[in-house]
Formats: sequence, structure tokens, C-alpha cells
Amino acid sequence: MFIPASIVIFALLIATVVFSRVAGDALEEATGDLNAAISDGVGWWYVIAVNIFLAFAIYFAVSKIGRIRLGRDDEQPEFGIASWFFMLFSAGMGIGLVFFSVAEPLSHYITTPYGVEPETTDAVNTSMGVVMLHWGLHPWGIYAIVGLGLAYMTFRRGRPLAVRWLLEPLLGRERVEGWIGHAIDTVAIVGTLFGVATSFGFGVSQIIGGLEFLGWAESSNWLIITIIAAITLIAVWSVVSGVHKGLKWLSNFNMSVAALLAFAVFVMGPTIILLKAFPENLGNYLSILPETMLHSGPFSEDGWEAGWTIFYWGWWVSWAPFVGMFIARISRGRTIREFIVGVLLAPTLVSLIWFTIFGDSAILFQREGTVDMLTDGAVSSTTALFQFFEAFPLTVVLSVIAMLVIVLFFVTSSDSGSLVIDMLASGGSTNTPKSTRIYWASLEGIAAAVLLVVGGSVALTALQTLSIATAAPFSIILFLTCISLTRAFRHDVASMPSYMEVITTSETEGSEAGTGNDKTRSNVLRGISGASAALSGFSANGRTDVGEETKQVISFRHVDPAVAVVDPATGAITIIDEQRDPLAGQTFDTPEFESSQEYLDQGGEPNGADDGDRTAT
Repeated sequence: MFIPASIVIFALLIATVVFSRVAGDALEEATGDLNAAISDGVGWWYVIAVNIFLAFAIYFAVSKIGRIRLGRDDEQPEFGIASWFFMLFSAGMGIGLVFFSVAEPLSHYITTPYGVEPETTDAVNTSMGVVMLHWGLHPWGIYAIVGLGLAYMTFRRGRPLAVRWLLEPLLGRERVEGWIGHAIDTVAIVGTLFGVATSFGFGVSQIIGGLEFLGWAESSNWLIITIIAAITLIAVWSVVSGVHKGLKWLSNFNMSVAALLAFAVFVMGPTIILLKAFPENLGNYLSILPETMLHSGPFSEDGWEAGWTIFYWGWWVSWAPFVGMFIARISRGRTIREFIVGVLLAPTLVSLIWFTIFGDSAILFQREGTVDMLTDGAVSSTTALFQFFEAFPLTVVLSVIAMLVIVLFFVTSSDSGSLVIDMLASGGSTNTPKSTRIYWASLEGIAAAVLLVVGGSVALTALQTLSIATAAPFSIILFLTCISLTRAFRHDVASMPSYMEVITTSETEGSEAGTGNDKTRSNVLRGISGASAALSGFSANGRTDVGEETKQVISFRHVDPAVAVVDPATGAITIIDEQRDPLAGQTFDTPEFESSQEYLDQGGEPNGADDGDRTAT
């Protein structure tokens, strides 16, 4: 996929820049028309789809499916809880939280949705509830489906780490390895690179806005190129050093600095009000969720749904291949329940804390007139955060820390995006050459620089709209993925053993195992006559004292009575229509296969599973 994906990316990049230079107004109009077509034509589907994904994720976690391990049965998680969370959060939403931390809550307070009167207490509650709708369970439900599917198919079933394999249980290996699989991976590569590049561009605009706000620099092409080059160089170093070194260290450091920034605002800001706001915002989110999670605005005339909720759903789906694959890469060894609970709840809780600290403080300052964060009556995402810091005594220090967090979040997004694209372009291999990692990391920086310097904001918006447009076909792929994974999980659950501890108490001295008058054995079998004859062997081994307990653990598998037929003459039980494994019997000549549970199930030697893909980085 390396050459085809590169050709498509360069072609789209050149076309966007040329059109933005030659016919900027026409491109801007076309972009607006495409946005309108997406929101009006498929916005309703985006709303339904994200709820379907979240429902499937919750079902996978709470059912028996949650016991399945994303790796070998005896495997432990590759990363500790803290490092795992820091990395998935840094790659997933970290930069967005900084960019919209002040701007979005304040925007919903000034321009309120759902007919709520602006700049009122109801507007505050609605604003924070809507913010959490956009940044809470639903986006992480999308990421959870992609990440879960990829981790399961790769680490447990031995498939290459590529999006196409999500559909193998539904389509079969032959179709997945054909043109359908190529198309799926191409869409994922293009959407990922342009998603990262456009976010890169908007983030650089915010950094420059902060420098101008502090009076330290003025926007220029050379400043844009310098900032992008510096971030790209750090990202190249990180992606070359691998997940266990550069990316892990940067993620841990970045989340620590972000936590320090939030703590400083919490302590120096309206601390008591924020403490009251935490449970209030959680309540607002939970109370507004049933009403808003299916809201698509069929009679809306102000375009709010298209500009916010539907835009977010499309944006999160377009980022799903990137974030989902990266989460999968760092989640080896966890059970499905651990994976989904961690991916859904932990980031949602952090988002709640983050937006409460920054959002409620900003709204309070705006209400009381402490600082004016409006520009011509509207909120500017580029400068709102730095205007917010004017309410604090350490304005310059906080602004510098915020710009540092933005830079580091972009680095972690860029290098994790480069790692994901490289794996996709190489057919799902986790052991990719350093040269190709450098190529993709550099291409992201070049694309962002070209879009900002040559194409301007019109080109950035056009490519962002194009990325969101890729969410339409990819949302269908994700819907099919839910069905596909359910088919694969059904066999795992059907063949999954349960365990029972049999405790017996000897009532006779010197009872020998297997004797006809052994009261121990009769106690064991009391009440379970007609069960498997294998249970008749459970009795105290050797001589035991009166009252002594004997414990033995046995494994058993639940059988659905609907598929069990009992021979009336012999009492023999036959299982019919047993669940067939849609992935069984396939082999791959890859390190991922040799380190998977599927390899062991097919008779492979355990010593061949020496964490082959863990050392790939």
C-alpha cells in the first residue's frame, strides 16, 4: 500500500493547493457545499452510527466476551496502567482538549443550542453537558471498536495489524486480501495523514496566535516553517526510537505537564466553585445524554448541529483508524473488559475534569467581567485560551506552559500517526524500517507546512472537510466490523472454559478412593446424578482424617441445551450445530502469528511466542 497511498496523498495535496491559489473563493464555496451535503445527507447516519458503536462496546465489556484476552491466554499487559493511559490519551484527544478547553464551553454559553437562552445559568449547564457529549463516551466508543478489533485480530488470532482484517470473520480471507482490503487500508491511510496534517496546521495557528498575543512574534511564513520543522524533528526522533522509548517517555512527560497546567488553574482559579461544578457537570452530562445522543436537528435553522455535533461525529470517525490502531498497538495482554472499561471511562473522566477546570472558570470570568474572551462578539479558538490566562497572575508562565503542551501533544499525535500509517502501508507489519517511519513523519510536517504557507486556511479547511467525508464510508466499515467481531467472539465464548472448585469432606477414616461404600464419593455426587461420569472420580485420594477437606479444581464448558441431543437408549449426549470458528485453520508467516494464541491453538510451540512484535519497535 506504500506507493498507491503516497500517490493519492500527493495528488490530493497538490490539487487542494492549486485550487486554493487559483480559485480560493470557489474552493471555499465548494467546501461549504460539501459540509452542508455531509450534514444534511449523512448526518443522521453519523448520529445513529456512533450510538451503535458505543452500544456494541458496552455489550462486549459486560458480557462473557469481556473475559477474552487480547493476546495469549497466559499473557500479561505489555504496558502498565499509567503509561498505557497516558499514551492512548495523548494520541487520541490531548491536543483537542487544549485547543477547545476554553473555546467550546464558552461558545456554547454564548450561542446556546436546543433553544436555551444564552448567557444564563441554564446555558452554563447545557454548555458543559454538550461539551461532554462531544468529548465523553461516544468518541471513545468509536475508538474502542477499532482498537478492540485490531488488537483481537492481531494479538489473539495472529493477523497483520491492518484495518482490513477487521472484516475477515464476515468476508473471508480471500476478499480481505483482495481489492476490498486494499481500498479499506487506502481510505484509512489517507484519512489518517490528512487528519493529523490538518490538525497540525490548526495547532500551529494557535501557537502563533499565542506568540502574537504575548507580543513575542508576528505571523510569517518563516515562523510557520520553523515551528513545523521543530515539531517534525522531535516527532521523527520519537517514531524512530519506538513505542517503548520516545513515544512512551513523551506521552508520560506531556500528560504530567498538562496535569500541572490544570492543577495551577484549579488552585489559582475559583477552586470552591470548581469543586461544586464537578458533580454538577457529571449530572448535567448524564441527564442530557438520553436527549442529545440521538439529536440530529431535523428542524434546526441555525446550523448548530452541523457545525458541532455532526461535525464531531464525522471527525472522530475519520480519526478512528489512526487512534484505534495505536490503542490496539499498546493494549496487548489486556482482557476485552479491561480494555473497554479503560478506554471508555478513564478518558471520559479526565475530559470531565479538564473541561470543568477550564470551561467553568472561563464562563465564570466572562460572566463576572474579569476578562473579556470575545472577539467581535464571538469566541476565537486560536486566542481564547491565552485571553483566559489574563485572569491569572502568571499569565506569561501559563501561556508558555500551554504552548509547550500543544507542541508535545502534536509530537505524540504526529509520531503515533506516522507509526500507524507505516504499519498500514506495509501490510500490517509491526516491524517496519526506520526509513519509512521517517518518510511518513516528514510527510505529515511537509503537508501541514504546504497547506499553511501555500494554500492558507482555505486549503486547511478543504482537507479537513475531505477527511470528514472519508467518515461516511468508514462508518459503514465500522458497522460491519461490529457484526464481524460478534461472529468471531461467539466462537471464543462458546469454547471458553469455566472453572469449578470441588470441596469434599471425609466422613470415614481410611476411605480408599474408588471403594463402593465410600461416603466421600457419595457426598460429592449427591445431587448431580446424570452428569458426566468423569465426576465420579472425585474423592479423597489416599487416607484422610475425619472432617478433612479435599479441594480440586476442574474446568467445564457450558453447553446450550438447544444444541445437545440425548440418546434415550444409552443416555449418550451429542452436540450438534456447534459454533464454527470463522477464523480457524488460517496460518501466516509473520511474527504476529507466531506470538498469538491462534498459533498455540494450532499446535505451535509456546517457546515460539517470545513477544515477537514487542521488540519490533
